[in-house]
Amino acid sequence: MSVLGKVLFFYTISNSFMVMAWYLHLKFLNNHPWYIASVLSWCIAFFEYSLLIPANRIGYPELGLSKLQIIQIGMSLIAFIPFSFFVMQEPIKKDYILASICLLGAVYFIFRNVR
Repeated sequence: MSVLGKVLFFYTISNSFMVMAWYLHLKFLNNHPWYIASVLSWCIAFFEYSLLIPANRIGYPELGLSKLQIIQIGMSLIAFIPFSFFVMQEPIKKDYILASICLLGAVYFIFRNVR
């Protein structure tokens, strides 16, 4: 598997955990104190970081910091949209699609070869 493929694989799973750590408590722990939600979110975030750190270490030598950041932001949105629709039961809005198109533009500009 290529370096980019490995980074995308790790980022996909990592961002799924990130979205759950950030927002899942809003649905299931609403009646609990904030510190309970915080501790449980950090427990979920452990798995996010356990995948994000290796992805960054694998990708940094070949891709560099800027490309890793743009990929991370894009993968975050890719994980957020299905989570908000399926788990939080919020509608997918036109703005989500437009934001995704803007991120595709960012990916294009960061990955193009300018000479």
